Amino acid sequence: MKKILIIEDNEDIRSNTSEILELSNYMVITAENGKIGVIKAIENKPDLIICDIMMPELDGYGVLHAIQNNEKIKNTPFIFLTAKAERDDFRKGMELGADDYLIKPFDGTELLNAVSSRIKKLDLLKQEFNADMIGIRQLLEASSGKKELMAFTEGRDINRYKKRQTVYSEGNHPNRLYYIVKGKVKAYKTNKDGKELVTDLFSTGDFVGHVALLEKSVYKDTAETLEEAELAVIPKEDFDELINKNPEIARKFIQLLAKNISEKESQLLNLAYNSLRKKVADALLLIQAKYRKNSNDNFDIDLSRENLATLAGTATESLIRTLSDFKNEKLIDIHDGRISILNQEKLENLFN
Repeated sequence: MKKILIIEDNEDIRSNTSEILELSNYMVITAENGKIGVIKAIENKPDLIICDIMMPELDGYGVLHAIQNNEKIKNTPFIFLTAKAERDDFRKGMELGADDYLIKPFDGTELLNAVSSRIKKLDLLKQEFNADMIGIRQLLEASSGKKELMAFTEGRDINRYKKRQTVYSEGNHPNRLYYIVKGKVKAYKTNKDGKELVTDLFSTGDFVGHVALLEKSVYKDTAETLEEAELAVIPKEDFDELINKNPEIARKFIQLLAKNISEKESQLLNLAYNSLRKKVADALLLIQAKYRKNSNDNFDIDLSRENLATLAGTATESLIRTLSDFKNEKLIDIHDGRISILNQEKLENLFN
C-alpha cells in the first residue's frame, strides 16, 4: 500500500483529501503545517507528498526545499496545492523541483489522476533500465507523467543534413546536444595520414555529442551523416539543466559514457589482434545490431564499402575480397550492393 503525506493547514481540505485517498486504498498521513510536515516526511518516508503552498510555520516552498536537501527523501514525488494560478507561482515551484500542481478547489477525479500519475512514475523509476540509448529513452519517458523525452526533444530547431555532411568536428567545443529525428550518423577519428577509424554508429532516436558535454571537453571525434538526416538541436544549457535536475538521467548518461569507453577498448583490442575475416564479420554484426529495429526483421546493410572498411579497420580492397569469400561460403548475400547476413551464428563464431 502506497503512503501519501498530506500537508495542509485547512482542516476541511485536509480531511476531505485524506478521505478520498483512503477510499482509493492509499495509506494517508496528515500534517497541519509545513514544519510538522517535514518531520513526518522524514519519519515515514512517504511515496508521495501533497503540500499546500500558503501555510503557517513553514510554507510549501520551504517544505519542498527541506525535502530536496534531505538525502533520505529528496527524490519523493511532490504535488503542490495552491489557490493561485499565476505563472510566477508555477515557475517557482517547478524550479524548486515540484512534479505537479493542483489548483484549489479541485474534485476527486483531478486528485486521483494526479496521484496515480506520480505513483506510476515512482514505480517506473524503480525499474532498472539498460545503460544504453534505449534505456535512456525509457527512463526519460518514465521520469514524468507526460512523455518527457518528447517534451525534451520536440519543438526544437531541426537541422537538415545531406549525405556525408559534417555534424560536428573533432577538436571543437560542444555547445549543443543532437537528437536524431531521422537518418543515420557515424562518428570517426582521423590520423595524420587522413585514414579514418569509425568509432560509433547512431540512428533515429539516438543522442549524438553527449560524450563531450558530459566530459566538459572538446569533441574527440567527428560526426558525419551516412544519409540524408534530420537532427533536433538541444542547447547545452537545456542538457545541463536536465542532468542537474534529474539524478537518474545523469546516472544513466554516465553509465552510457562508461559503456562507450568499454566498447572502444574492446574495439581497439579486436582491431589489433583479430584476423581480417573476424574484423569484417564483427563489423557486419555491429551494423546489424545498431540499425536493425527488430530481431525478426529482414535487414540489408546499405553502407558504402569505404565506410564499412573504416569500421572494420582494414583496406577497402581487403574488405571487398573478404565479402566475396563470405558470399561464396553462403554466410552473406550481396544484391545491388546491399549485404544481408544469411548465417549469423557462423559469423559470430568465426575463428581468428
